[in-house]
Amino acid sequence: MWIDPALDPRTYGNPIGEKATLREYLANYRITLELKCQGLDAEQLARRSVPPSTMSLLGLVRHLAQVENHWFQRVLQGRTDPPRLYKREDDNDWDFNGAVGEPEVVEDALRTWKAEIAAAEAWFDALDETDLGREVPVGDDGTVSVRDVLVHVIEEYARHAGHADLLRECIDGRTGQ
Repeated sequence: MWIDPALDPRTYGNPIGEKATLREYLANYRITLELKCQGLDAEQLARRSVPPSTMSLLGLVRHLAQVENHWFQRVLQGRTDPPRLYKREDDNDWDFNGAVGEPEVVEDALRTWKAEIAAAEAWFDALDETDLGREVPVGDDGTVSVRDVLVHVIEEYARHAGHADLLRECIDGRTGQ
C-alpha cells in the first residue's frame, strides 16, 4: 500500500545548490530501499526473485553497502586497505549469494549498510561544493570527478529501487513508495 504522504520520511523540497540536490536524491533512494524492507522477516528478505536470479531485498542491502563502501571509502577517500565488503575470491556475487534467510545475516547486512551510509554522509558533510568537479583516481589509470561518482551512486540506488519494488510486490503484494 502507498504510505500516507504525511508519514513519508522522504523529502521533496527544492534544494538550493548542486550538493544539496545530490544529497536529497541520494537520501530519498536510501530511504526507499529501507521502506521496501520494513516489516519483513529474514526469510522474506532473502527470498529470490525468479530463477536463476540470486536477487533478493537482502542481497540488495548487502550490494548497496558494498557500493557505498567502494565509492565513498575506496574511490573518493582512497581507503583501499580494508577488504571489500561482501566479496570473496571464489564468488564474485557473494553480496547476493551470501544473502541467506538467517537473522544474523540480516542484522549484519543492515548494520553494515547503515554504517557505510553514516560514513558516506560524514564525508559528504565535509565536502565543499566547489570540490564536486575535483578528479580522483579510479581503476588502474583513470580518474573520475567527485560529481560523477555521486551521480553514479544515485543511479545505482535508482536502478535497484526498481528491483526492490518488484521484489516486495512478489513477497506480500505491497506496492508504492
